[in-house]
Amino acid sequence: MAVIRTIILLIFYVVLVVLLTPVLLVFWPLGIRDPLLRVARWAMGVSRRILALKIEVQGLENLDPQKSYVFMANHLSFLDGPLLFYVIPQLIRVILKKSIFRLPIVGPGMRFVGFIPVDRKRASGGKRSINEAARLMKERGYSFLIFPEGTRSRTGELQPFKRGGFFLALAAGAPIVPVTIKGTFELMPKGRLFPRSGLIKVIFHRPIEVTGKTTDDIPALLDQVYSAIKSGLTV
Repeated sequence: MAVIRTIILLIFYVVLVVLLTPVLLVFWPLGIRDPLLRVARWAMGVSRRILALKIEVQGLENLDPQKSYVFMANHLSFLDGPLLFYVIPQLIRVILKKSIFRLPIVGPGMRFVGFIPVDRKRASGGKRSINEAARLMKERGYSFLIFPEGTRSRTGELQPFKRGGFFLALAAGAPIVPVTIKGTFELMPKGRLFPRSGLIKVIFHRPIEVTGKTTDDIPALLDQVYSAIKSGLTV
């Protein structure tokens, strides 16, 4: 069944991209972005149903939908990004590796709506992407999703954090929301092509303010976010 569900999902996305292409060509010169993100979020909800994934969400009461945040989540599976795009109660943006933006139609569309490419091969690539994301957060009120581990866990255990997302929060003056994901590793660990069906839990912890903080405070912030995410994994 997992293979059949995945095939159906791929067909759904191919049809969706074909249908959205003329819409993108109309919205692009007009600068209309949010409706495209709402369609993408709807598509994530359809994907969840196709793959027979059940989601249990806790902590939404901790969030202000009108406020800009840097969401930081643990990373267990390829399912994590689409899942959080669906359950976070805002239209979020993501910083993604540059190669993804080479995809026809999808790549330019992501860049248009505010997703940021990062060139990991260049030392200055991360800094440039962080600066651009911070500018969009301050000027347009965007929120960003960051996986501070940098890559999916191969063991299901929480990995050490990188500091890029913390620089973003400080530059934008935006609170950090630690997010714990549970269950995606069992359903689709790194290396598995077809996800199993099952239950996924998402916990939104209380936002951590960065007002008045500097780069000297990053180690303490990192420990605070790490501890919050890890606490959700043991519940």
